[in-house]
Amino acid sequence: MARFEVIPAIDLLGGRCVRLAQGQYDQATVYDDDPGAVAARFAALPIPRLHVVDLDGAKAGHPRNGPAIRRIVERVGDVPVQLGGGIRTLAALEQALALGVERVIFGTVALREPELVREAAERFPGRVVVGIDAKGGFVSVEGWLETSQTHAVEFARSFEAAGVAAIVYTDIARDGMLSGPNLEATAELAAAVSIPVIVSGGISSEQDVLRAAEYRERGVAGAIVGRALYTGALDLGRTLERIPG
Repeated sequence: MARFEVIPAIDLLGGRCVRLAQGQYDQATVYDDDPGAVAARFAALPIPRLHVVDLDGAKAGHPRNGPAIRRIVERVGDVPVQLGGGIRTLAALEQALALGVERVIFGTVALREPELVREAAERFPGRVVVGIDAKGGFVSVEGWLETSQTHAVEFARSFEAAGVAAIVYTDIARDGMLSGPNLEATAELAAAVSIPVIVSGGISSEQDVLRAAEYRERGVAGAIVGRALYTGALDLGRTLERIPG
């Protein structure tokens, strides 16, 4: 079984590194004006990959932070970068890959146009990730501004044979709130599919990460960590050292 991945996150808004609370754009906290420098600090540690979200893109429906993303890729060297936010066409996917991104996350379009995601996964093996953002167990789209009637577990199952590299599962109620991840819901989804599932939202401490790692045998492959890194609530280097091999 692969090592549990602890993945630091950078959220981009107006070219700056920010964090939102429960996906609310009017509740953004700016942590750094230079996302590239933040990425370099993370990449100095043995992280498996970096998670980047183009918040402007998620809201607009198309990528908006290309220059910042390019700087991040340049600063992290060989560390793989996965990017989400506003990628809803094959052309946008190809543009992201041209920036040097390793994996691209499809969110809203995965619900609206699942065949597009399946085609992308076939054309770019190992480079397509499905992002499932859920509220009350149902998929949310359009930058978390709209909740659908599709259950997250059923949605995940629909991509079982598509060849996607991973699923990033975010419980919106937990995201940015430092209240602990929704591991039971994540494990339920992971148990329903053979696709590796990465939990996102709510990680508040080293203990949260270690607890998430205990779910590895239930299909939870990793955890994305955001706000806790920026507030100092979690020491990334120490946490990486404590993850079981």
